[in-house]
Amino acid sequence: MGKVTGFMEIDRQVAKYQPASDRIRHFREFTIPMSDPEVQKQAARCMDCGIPYCHGPTGCPVHNQIPDWNDLVYNGNWEEAIRNLHSTNNFPEFTGRVCPAPCEEACTLNLEDAPVSIKTVEQAIADKAYEMGYIVPQPATVKTGKKVAVIGSGPAGMAAAQQLARAGHEVHLYERESKAGGLLRYGIPDFKMEKNFIDRRVDQMRGEGVTFHYGVNVGVDKPMAEMLAEHDAVLYCGGSETPRDAGIPGVEFAGVHDAMPYLVQQNRRVGRENIDSVGWPSDPILAGGKHIVVVGGGDTASDCVGTAFRQGAVKVTQLDIRPQPPEKEDKLAVWPFWATKMRTSSSQAEGAVREFQVGTLEFVGDEDGVLTGVKCCQVDDRRKPIAGTEFIIKADLAFIAIGFRGPFTNSVLKDLGDQLAINTDKRGSSNVIANERDYKTSVDKLWTAGDVRRGQSLVVWAIREGRQAARAIDEALMGATTLPR
Repeated sequence: MGKVTGFMEIDRQVAKYQPASDRIRHFREFTIPMSDPEVQKQAARCMDCGIPYCHGPTGCPVHNQIPDWNDLVYNGNWEEAIRNLHSTNNFPEFTGRVCPAPCEEACTLNLEDAPVSIKTVEQAIADKAYEMGYIVPQPATVKTGKKVAVIGSGPAGMAAAQQLARAGHEVHLYERESKAGGLLRYGIPDFKMEKNFIDRRVDQMRGEGVTFHYGVNVGVDKPMAEMLAEHDAVLYCGGSETPRDAGIPGVEFAGVHDAMPYLVQQNRRVGRENIDSVGWPSDPILAGGKHIVVVGGGDTASDCVGTAFRQGAVKVTQLDIRPQPPEKEDKLAVWPFWATKMRTSSSQAEGAVREFQVGTLEFVGDEDGVLTGVKCCQVDDRRKPIAGTEFIIKADLAFIAIGFRGPFTNSVLKDLGDQLAINTDKRGSSNVIANERDYKTSVDKLWTAGDVRRGQSLVVWAIREGRQAARAIDEALMGATTLPR
């Protein structure tokens, strides 16, 4: 794969960022693209490792054929590279930007801390394909006469809709918001992925016959009974949007918010949309000139950090209840799996103060009910407070970013009621039950995929589930299918 001796001759390089002092002044993407020859050199580093863990079950959820398209890029065959990439991934320009790249963790060269720059190459292939005009609608040549509805236009819904349309079905995609993309559009900040990439895919899908219905909150505006009666199959891809309950006293103070309303608002501002949104609070939340505390250590928390800096926050502190991880993992103990080690996101690198092994005891406010601080303490290895370690961090705004427990319950789930089997675990999750073979729910003619089924996860997992659910639906409707699994 690639150049036989490339991994010995060429050093690992990834795309550079604009300096933090420049990028916090805008909400645009700040990655500086590499030139085509630079990308080809990085693709050339892909070695003939024998067993490519990068696209196995430990690496890429959609099983991208990474060594193959690395070789194609190295040889300058960009058109065949995007064709190969599209065979497993409908939206490589999404994953090339926002995926944490478990494939690079699983790369054999990661044993030497110098994995192939797979994510950089993937994004470059997709961007080059658009530049060269290789990405065009691929409408079905034969129509099946079957009508399928997809509820939710996040990555799972979009991937499923595209696959089903290409199989020849009449596909209707229903979206609660005014534009497609789900949390790709309204949750992930523009500085990580600009939304014109979603718009281009929507245009392609329209050319393939997908009909988009915006501003339709299925289960509220349109009953599920109607949906099931009007379509031969319905796929529910509602995502996981209900915040997990933090159980922290003082959440009622003005200035304490869940993370998603904050991120959704700012994305709507950037997209020149009204900040009022179905299911989210509409009072403006702005961090300019304020001290910010973010509770949580994941991607959503990091997105809050980056957004706050761009809005002009004075100081941003991020609280993580987990111990500070080691700077370097023990490769022989964890490779090729995702390792727990110190990782610093681009947003955290913009100046966040990170506190590890710190628990949030309560939010503190004044007599007018306005947040003034966050009371914290150090915790032991079992996350129990250590007496005498309490301290207060000044805060004008606090964001809770500790995850999600399932889909909104006031639409599809409420409308179907007891008909739909829901998985409830000790953490209070409410995911729809369906297996990974056929994605069929307990309701006749209803399938489900993505975060609404598996719980909060990565964009690449949503794409995988959408593709697999589309195959299952096509097979159920037609008795056989040519769609890939």
